[in-house]
Amino acid sequence: MNRVTFIKLCSLLQQNGKLKATRNIAIDEMVAITLWVLAHHTKNRVAKCLFERSGETVSRVVNKVIMSIIRLQEMFLVTRPDPILDDSTDSTWKWFKGCVGTLDGTFINVHVPVGDRPRYRNRKGEIDVNVLGACTRNIQFIYVLPSWEGSAADGRVLRDAIRRQNGLQVRYTNSEEFLAPFRGQRYHLNDWRSGYQPTTVEEIFNKAHVSARNVIERCFGVLKQRWAILRSPAFYSIKVQNMIIMAYALLHNFIRQDMAIDLVELEYDRQQQQQQQHEGNDNEDEFEEQAMETITNIGTSDEWTTYRSTLATSIWNNYRTR
Repeated sequence: MNRVTFIKLCSLLQQNGKLKATRNIAIDEMVAITLWVLAHHTKNRVAKCLFERSGETVSRVVNKVIMSIIRLQEMFLVTRPDPILDDSTDSTWKWFKGCVGTLDGTFINVHVPVGDRPRYRNRKGEIDVNVLGACTRNIQFIYVLPSWEGSAADGRVLRDAIRRQNGLQVRYTNSEEFLAPFRGQRYHLNDWRSGYQPTTVEEIFNKAHVSARNVIERCFGVLKQRWAILRSPAFYSIKVQNMIIMAYALLHNFIRQDMAIDLVELEYDRQQQQQQQHEGNDNEDEFEEQAMETITNIGTSDEWTTYRSTLATSIWNNYRTR
């Protein structure tokens, strides 16, 4: 975050986020303390020495700023994403006309009381929260739900997001507004990068699908790259940790909207390119397992299942005639 963006953020938090300075600490110092602590995952005792404030002051300031950021949710979240136009020529998105974004989940490590750990332990044995996110093709969040335990299946989290008041405005697998990949088919991007060519209608559709869906993976990747506290467990209550996730998803959007060049995003892309050069398909099984965790038992639509088959055939015919 550059200086101009920082000053603008402080102004928004004061005017719209109801953040108030105190007799001893100004708005800009409050925001700076919070960004430093959470971006670098700095311990309270380190922060109090760096900013020459008491540990109690640092803790209180961090909580105040986080609450203030969350109050700006309607301002920072993309509430009216632009759909893909019928005349789009973008090679990744042109097949998905009317699409407004992509959706996926990610795990973020947390600290919880010993008695709660079984609920938060995911299939890898790590203590996590399962965060559902939806983003635009410009990697800005449309929706974030950070409150589910790591043991919860993606389908369960999605159902909860849809059923909540003012929740995610999307329905179920192959139903109106939600288009899923074909199950049991190749799906991982590394398959295509290693030179494998699709041989069926379902595979060519899945290739197009994962190429578009990869934007949410990139969105989560940039988010974790920017905020170190999201890469390792934090010693806050689970309620505060969930608030931190939400707050920094909102800040991610604000930075994307306000800064023309994002050095964190450029660094993430560089690291991803290096990783692709040194890794094969080591993560294939994990990725396919996540990709295939779709809801198939409720809310399905024959109309959209037919639409997916027709779209897959169209992509296949175009691929064969190239």
